[in-house]
Amino acid sequence: MDFNIDNLWVLQVGGQEVWITRTILNTWIIMAFLIVAAIVINVLLRNPSSTPKGLQNAMEMIVEVFDGMLKTAIDPGIMYVGNWYFSVFAFILVSNFSGVLGFRPPTADWATTFALAMATLILIQVVGIRHRKGEYIKEFFSPNFVFFPLNLIGELARPISLSFRLFGNILGGMILMTLVYSLAPIFVRIFFPVFLHAIFDIFFGALQTYIFCVISLTFVGAAAGVVSGNAE
Repeated sequence: MDFNIDNLWVLQVGGQEVWITRTILNTWIIMAFLIVAAIVINVLLRNPSSTPKGLQNAMEMIVEVFDGMLKTAIDPGIMYVGNWYFSVFAFILVSNFSGVLGFRPPTADWATTFALAMATLILIQVVGIRHRKGEYIKEFFSPNFVFFPLNLIGELARPISLSFRLFGNILGGMILMTLVYSLAPIFVRIFFPVFLHAIFDIFFGALQTYIFCVISLTFVGAAAGVVSGNAE
């Protein structure tokens, strides 16, 4: 596994170069996998049984676990963001797990984690304005309008630091795995990487997915303020 980001193709679009990197290709593959999986699951569970078993039981368990995570992070009044974050959760989780198959995880590229963090930043503003309107905007000028630049920097710093957290942890694990495969004696490469994949790709991959989503949800919930279950 190479931790450098390879440029695979250069396309000419409207006279401009568009680089198709390893990250973009792997992102497309993971997105295609998730779309196909969603379609297949939807078809198979079109007529759910009153007594869940097999795939239906697994899907209901996943939804219940994620729903429980939402309820611990945000108020019921903004549970509508759960659909978006379930997609984010699935994408990050599969991306992190893809290292087991020898893929370069898209989350090991800061461009990916930065884009996810910027989506969270936009969602923070939308939810904050929707639920608190002028009061939310006023906070940027609190306690005085001269503090606006500092408040704005603070608002931008939260999701950006979140993107570095996910990127740094996944890239660090990938670099260590690359060094093991490149420098370790062959007898070490036969068994030891299995243990490392279980730690870095599976355990830490799942942990970092959970952390990213929970902290993002916390930021969104804070922007909305105290919202009742009957809020918009």
